[in-house]
Amino acid sequence: MKAALTVAGSDSSGGAGIQADIKTFAAHGVYGMSVITSVTSQNTTGVYSVFDMPKSEVTSQLDAVFTDIFPDSVKIGMVSSAEIIKSIADALKKYSAKNIVLDTVMVSTSGSPLLREESVKTLTEVLFPLADIITPNLYEAKILSSFEIKSADDMVRAAKMIYDNYGTAVLLKGGHLAGDASDLLYDGEEETWFYGEKINNPNTHGTGCTLSSAIAANLALGHDMKTAVGNAKKYVTGAIRSGLDIGKGRGPLDHMWNLI
Repeated sequence: MKAALTVAGSDSSGGAGIQADIKTFAAHGVYGMSVITSVTSQNTTGVYSVFDMPKSEVTSQLDAVFTDIFPDSVKIGMVSSAEIIKSIADALKKYSAKNIVLDTVMVSTSGSPLLREESVKTLTEVLFPLADIITPNLYEAKILSSFEIKSADDMVRAAKMIYDNYGTAVLLKGGHLAGDASDLLYDGEEETWFYGEKINNPNTHGTGCTLSSAIAANLALGHDMKTAVGNAKKYVTGAIRSGLDIGKGRGPLDHMWNLI
């Protein structure tokens, strides 16, 4: 069995973070492992507290995983401090990790900042160069490209600028644009669009986590990047379309929709 590692925060309600990632790995037939960077108290109505793990504990978890069950891919999600970012980068280099998917958790779906300014600088300078692909939403792409993205042409311009600046493939998620929910993959040579319709379902908690972990699962299974992204897009679309309705607020996706 192929194995994938998620390095991310814990979501106590199970809709995002490592819980969403491990469910996604399982739905793809991939053995899931986790390194917890933060523990959050949250549910479908909001995030109520965040406790960052000590750097030494993050390092210990990484060592424990890499020295026993070496992952075929690594997904990195919520990393809130510069110290933790550096410890993750050190481990990725030390163990020559492969198929690294970095979900650029910098800005929430509503546009609220999730990462301190100094941590953003460390993330882009230390972790971006190690990633095989990053998956920014439009708010995050605005930070990385320094201009507002309002159209498909803007998405192309931003993706190319981000690639040129950081040297890693970019999956720019277009779900916040009016009209459709199409994403753009740019690998330095080719632009590939993954077209999708907007689905009338407000329960989309954990969509970014799920997409990035689905890409990691597909890379672990041996698919090339384009195929991995295409398969992940279809999986997330199905998980939203399934119409799971749990909780009092913006609920999670149906991560097991494809197994029923």
